[in-house]
Amino acid sequence: MQVKRNIGYLLAYLSMGLGVVGLTFNGWFTFLLPIYAFIVIPLLELALPFSEENLSKEEEEKLLRNKIYDWVVYLIVPAQWGLLVLFLFSVQEKLEFYELIGRVITFGLACGVFGINVAHELGHRTKKYEQWMSKALLLTSQYMHFFIEHNRGHHKNVSTEYDPATSRYGEVVYTFWFRSMIMGYLSAWKLEIFKLNKQGRGKFHWKNEMVFYIFCQAGLLTLILLLFNWQTMVMYWISAIIGILLLETVNYIEHYGLKRHKSESGMFKKVLPVHSWNSNHSLGRGILFELSRHSDHHFRANRKYQILRHFEESPQMPTGYPGMIVLALFPPLWFYIMNKRVRNLQKENSALIAAVV
Repeated sequence: MQVKRNIGYLLAYLSMGLGVVGLTFNGWFTFLLPIYAFIVIPLLELALPFSEENLSKEEEEKLLRNKIYDWVVYLIVPAQWGLLVLFLFSVQEKLEFYELIGRVITFGLACGVFGINVAHELGHRTKKYEQWMSKALLLTSQYMHFFIEHNRGHHKNVSTEYDPATSRYGEVVYTFWFRSMIMGYLSAWKLEIFKLNKQGRGKFHWKNEMVFYIFCQAGLLTLILLLFNWQTMVMYWISAIIGILLLETVNYIEHYGLKRHKSESGMFKKVLPVHSWNSNHSLGRGILFELSRHSDHHFRANRKYQILRHFEESPQMPTGYPGMIVLALFPPLWFYIMNKRVRNLQKENSALIAAVV
């Protein structure tokens, strides 16, 4: 079991290796990572079996003591920054237009999969150096406010109308992108100002992390402009946007159409495994560090990725995250497959949801 999990998580480094190839070689090699991520992996996950197996308490404790699972995500930080440097130099070459597009998309995927997804894992950790690693990764994707909004906003308001990152039944992913990005950013400001007010500080106090993030992100863009040129800065910025849209598409599929109800007191009931879409498809689980076992992540946000569990009552996606991301980009097909699943879940889980205060 432990050996299989180690190998599974090393698939993330295979993805990074394909990214290096795409940023080093020319021709259609520049599209190697996008082809792998959105064609090869979805097709394999349709064919390969998935696992609902959970660890025993003893196995969980053993994996938590094994520091290799921490180092697997820690090493993503220098690797992602290395990819950024490689990308910046790679676009200085004389390239065909399609090769340039391939390299921009390739680094964009790295921004989403490594720059934001691994930051998401580290951002839930309690140690300060792990949280700084999270912010360092988010900086490469120009999305540092995610650290505030996700941890203090999304996890509190998930599957309610107050959460920008929860997609609504019948909502198209393309309109969701704008709603989630804009409202999520505003929410991060509100959360940070609320925290400062409680501390008796002004909204633009030097401890306002949102102001700090603006300086960090603007500073990185300026540094790229000074060291290279404005075209390189724009290409980097486009890659960051691709990474952000990848994250927001993941947000879209994770809670689509799921709602938490209110108790008689008017408060929202606790978050349950039924409030997040889950996937047990092994390839996506390994590449994304168990992000697809999302039900347990929201049920117990402090659980590390290697011990996340499957719940029988959690709604299951028909395939893994890579395939679901592709499906979401075709709204008529998405609605045809997912809307009936949402309606069935509402019927099946109404009694369970109503029983929890």
